[in-house]
Amino acid sequence: MPDAPTSVWRAAVRPRMLGLLVLLLAAAAVCGRLGAWQLERAEVRGGAAEERRAVEIAESRPVPLEDVLVPGASVTGEMVARKVVVTGTWEAAGTLLVDGRAHDGVTEGALVLTPLRVDGAGAAAEGAADAGALLPVVRGWTPGTTTTVPDPPTGTVTVVGWLQGGEEAGAPVVDGRTDAISPAQLASVWGSPVYTGYLVVQSVEPGDPADLELLDPPTRSGTGLNVQNLAYAAQWWIFGLFAVGLWWRLVRDEAAGRPPIPGEGDGDGPPPSDEGGPHPAGPDPGTAAQRDVAGDAAPVTTTTR
Repeated sequence: MPDAPTSVWRAAVRPRMLGLLVLLLAAAAVCGRLGAWQLERAEVRGGAAEERRAVEIAESRPVPLEDVLVPGASVTGEMVARKVVVTGTWEAAGTLLVDGRAHDGVTEGALVLTPLRVDGAGAAAEGAADAGALLPVVRGWTPGTTTTVPDPPTGTVTVVGWLQGGEEAGAPVVDGRTDAISPAQLASVWGSPVYTGYLVVQSVEPGDPADLELLDPPTRSGTGLNVQNLAYAAQWWIFGLFAVGLWWRLVRDEAAGRPPIPGEGDGDGPPPSDEGGPHPAGPDPGTAAQRDVAGDAAPVTTTTR
């Protein structure tokens, strides 16, 4: 059963702990709300920046494809969404439908992918003057489960579009349909060197007779959120967790009880003596006297003349 001082102390501490609980939980709630607000700001500012970037990409001047990407080279992050212009001839027989692609809220649809034989690209690798690597080109998007698409125009065409990196290999190509734009798979199907990236059409001359919906410029991964506001949100949430952790630590310490004060409670004093009273502080007098006598005794020496 706790002694009187401990009971009084705990009775005074409990209301204070309850007040701390309310204060710290309120602080944690405020920190959580501020973190959510910063996350909303990150989405708004990131979305606005992405819209401005999309407008800049759409209105930028195209550069020749060979100045950005050559056959056999990998597509880097800086190349994604670069607007390029390239000339070549369509290989209509190699047209594929890439299933499972959504556009403008419609989830069921397919991309129309046709290889473009780029004039002179890869000639050295093939050892022939008229050789040309194939550039996968997304001509557009078609809804539903389309089975046939009109062929592109014949002859030399000029294509303007945005670069995108190749995708991982998917299911095997069956009946002119696939589910991924994988350069490795396309090379095995088309039988020619293939660029490691593909082009998303913005415009083509002469025009494409197929009634296809053009796609928006590709986006880089990780865009759409403002990094600075994300960092602020994380800081506020960390502060909130710290407040909750502090309250938990205080409650745990209070539940463990106040540390005992020497002289209070049972067993605080020195053990009782044989007569029932406590031993006096300090060493045993009898023992000390014996040590003094033993220490003062001088050794006896015998001198022979």
